Amino acid sequence: MYKSIETLLVEIPTIRPHKMAVATMQTQTLVLVKMSTHDGLVGWGEATTIGGLGYAEESPESIKTNISRYFAPLLNSLRDLNVAQSMQVLQKHINGNRFAKCAIETALLDIQAQRLALPLSELLGGRLRDSIPVLWVLASGDTDKDIAEAQQMIAAKRHNIFKLKIGSRSVEADVEHVLAIKQALGKDISIRVDVNRAWSELEAIKGIKMLQDGGIDLIEQPCAIENIDAMQRLTRKFDIAIMADEALTGPHSAYQLAKRNAASVFAVKVAQSGGLSAACEVGKIARLAGIDLYGGTMLEGPVGTIAAAHAFATFGQLAYATELFGPLLLTEQILTTPLQYRDFELHIPRSPGLGIRLDENKIDQFRRH
Repeated sequence: MYKSIETLLVEIPTIRPHKMAVATMQTQTLVLVKMSTHDGLVGWGEATTIGGLGYAEESPESIKTNISRYFAPLLNSLRDLNVAQSMQVLQKHINGNRFAKCAIETALLDIQAQRLALPLSELLGGRLRDSIPVLWVLASGDTDKDIAEAQQMIAAKRHNIFKLKIGSRSVEADVEHVLAIKQALGKDISIRVDVNRAWSELEAIKGIKMLQDGGIDLIEQPCAIENIDAMQRLTRKFDIAIMADEALTGPHSAYQLAKRNAASVFAVKVAQSGGLSAACEVGKIARLAGIDLYGGTMLEGPVGTIAAAHAFATFGQLAYATELFGPLLLTEQILTTPLQYRDFELHIPRSPGLGIRLDENKIDQFRRH
């Protein structure tokens, strides 16, 4: 039984509008789970989503309600179960709700790792690296602004890999925008695009051909989630890497995509996978199938971001880096010590648990009551 299980909605403005095919964000609602034990330990998890219900079937409000109404009473009914056993009970009695399950598992693992005085990564099989490369997403939609922003990031040694959000304009306009940025930044800077499932198969063939010829390195989720046949055909047709993102919802979908050869790269997201353990299973499926890995994000704040970093640190390869820049998109800091981004990488704490401390006074300032 836990002393308390609380879900907090924390609304923080972003440093600039973040434009995607599915939504334009001016703020981000962080969904934080705080789990306290009777012996004085506190575990944190995060279940942040993008654009309310514009991206997936869970929203901040539904996550908060479902954890309070269903998850917390069930967890408090359990006795003497470890983290894996507790999650097995949740999987049996609660359908779906992958984001909420991820937050709960993260908090449980944070508590257990603190109790064992180990970094959380050691509970996931052991880290293979202490830092991971992080790209930056250029999503203003303005070509000149995006070029200037990228040049600033390169000069500051914060990011030297960039991804562009496209799909809300015509294929020709999007390609023109992307290739202008690629030309301005030069051949040594890696540029990728995320279509956010906005193209038909014919549009994808047209757009990918032009982007491949222009030196772009990767195309993320060009087609609808359910159109695995198109993803398979595009993966086989082009030399450029085709990455599955929204189509990848955990180990089962990872197996189906791998079996169909419907992606050459997997964007692993811990929340979309259903938790840290499931995300590591997705990574194992990719390794066995010879599929490259990319560490994805739901634009989480520092809790979800560092939790994902602990998981990604256990991966044997991250051929296409990670996208764990979410905290840098926020105008406010909710940690007592910010996450360490330097030399183009995010450095992962070695202290017990997640290795972070939350500033609860700051959280209260931005908490939605």
